Amino acid sequence: MSAICSVACSNPLQIGLFQGLPSISINTPLQLKTRNRSLILSSNELVPTYSTRRALNVSILTVLLSIPFSSSAIAIGEVLELERYTDSAEGFTLLKPSSWSKVDKAGATALFQDANKGSNNVGVVVIPVKITTLSQFGTPQFVADKLILAEKRKESTKEAEVVSVSERTGEGGLQVYEFEYKVDSTRGGLKRILSAAFVASGKLYLLNIAHSDGLESPIDPDRRNTLEQILHSFDIAPST
Repeated sequence: MSAICSVACSNPLQIGLFQGLPSISINTPLQLKTRNRSLILSSNELVPTYSTRRALNVSILTVLLSIPFSSSAIAIGEVLELERYTDSAEGFTLLKPSSWSKVDKAGATALFQDANKGSNNVGVVVIPVKITTLSQFGTPQFVADKLILAEKRKESTKEAEVVSVSERTGEGGLQVYEFEYKVDSTRGGLKRILSAAFVASGKLYLLNIAHSDGLESPIDPDRRNTLEQILHSFDIAPST
């Protein structure tokens, strides 16, 4: 992960600015940076109040850009079987590869990784927000444009390009944004990123699926179909 920020204390959520760019380093639990203000939340997860739309925009983008993923190269071709994973406490559900184990990583609400091919993983981050719908943040294209702009301004990024932007309806009419983009960087080469986001019950839910997609090991159609199934399965957990 190429984003940078300083560690202020052992258990904060700090929002600030690094070199004029939105950037974040996940470190027990999250640390965010924006130009608008500096805000520290204690470990009781007080909900931040954002004074401007731009402050909210930057905070969401920095988290979306920083959901952990590895950058090592991998071989493609393994057939993945999917199983349902539901986090009732945080309130989300998704499909995940049954052979991938859940691993602990600071800042990730859930992270699933192939132990033998660690550059492929699925990560989820959940953070408190004041908005009630994603449309209060912006349109899907607006989010995608900001996301790619932030990627291009990273020192490690050689090229970044939006592949697709869409919106779908989740459980109970939930508004879900989906993005696909590719990034070529000095840290891991060409990667394909699939992301989804939604807001529910005062929380922002972010999914990141990272997969290497280089010329020597491109994503095959079966693997791509599997990744898209995971993307489209991300939703609010059904009420019990």
